[in-house]
Amino acid sequence: MDFSERATVGVGLRDIHTYDIERTATRAVWGEELVDIVFNTEGIVPAKRYASWRDAICDVYVNVEVDATKPEEYKGFIRESQFGDVVLTDILLSEQRINRNRQHIARLDKDCYYLHFLQYGSVNVLQHGSTLHSNAARGAIFSATEQYELQVVGEGRAFYLEVPRDQLASRLPRNAIPVSAEINTTQGLGRIAAEFCASLAMESENVKGELRSGLGSQLIDIIALALMAGESDFPALDGSVQRARLRSVQQWIEQHLGEPDLRLERIAHANNMSLRYLHMLFRQCDMSVSDWIWHRRLQRSYDLIARRDGRSITSIAFEHGFNSSSHFSTLFRRKYGIRPRDLSRSD
Repeated sequence: MDFSERATVGVGLRDIHTYDIERTATRAVWGEELVDIVFNTEGIVPAKRYASWRDAICDVYVNVEVDATKPEEYKGFIRESQFGDVVLTDILLSEQRINRNRQHIARLDKDCYYLHFLQYGSVNVLQHGSTLHSNAARGAIFSATEQYELQVVGEGRAFYLEVPRDQLASRLPRNAIPVSAEINTTQGLGRIAAEFCASLAMESENVKGELRSGLGSQLIDIIALALMAGESDFPALDGSVQRARLRSVQQWIEQHLGEPDLRLERIAHANNMSLRYLHMLFRQCDMSVSDWIWHRRLQRSYDLIARRDGRSITSIAFEHGFNSSSHFSTLFRRKYGIRPRDLSRSD
């Protein structure tokens, strides 16, 4: 089963309640490339979301069993893109346990490894008697063809990579891939791998054709180097922990940029920290928390306006947390030295 076939099966297992699906997968065009929106609970009535997720995703798409902590409050999505032999998935999960057993493994058609870099939240990976604790500071790699359990603690969002075993093994001494391992993502090669992965996800629309395959191969190279760095690459320094914590908070803010009432108190509470600690973290950016939020809102608005896809400037501004078009125009011109409407008309 290839990539496109798997995405088709993933959503088309059965009629998914309130979804009106004639085709079995939703395809979103980014530039000249296609990104698969494999599944999204948005648009499904809350009472039916968990059943839809379990039926359409877990029975076929990833061949696992799930047990959600609060099925009545379930939400999640899976979006895929492919870079050569590497499948990159952006995934949102509610708190749950995910199990792959022998019966699931017997149905697999690929020999590969999974690697996840968490944007926020935490996941425990149980495999071969060992437990890995992954979060914004540590990624985890584990075998897809060995039994495992994932314990998603709270809501979590992550980039998941599917990497062919032979491709990864060929880059390691004596083809020695650990069954499972942690990767430090606060510094060094692990951080490079995590940030490279995030960049691929964010810039997928701007990467076309054969470049995608080359970038996927480079990502496997970096992952192999990070694995060879090993546990000695894990720092005990507070600064590294703070950088990882900052990155986690920034990822959370990115998911809520469009909310005009994104108050600092809410950000601190959602990320289990004091307001004082939140301000301290952002000293690493040479920006206050508020300045960073407006900076990112303007950057994302600029990208959408420059794309000139037919959407109005006003709608873009409101979607990114601005509640006044004049306020948006003033901040935009102050930052970029050009009015939004002039950018939309430029060649």
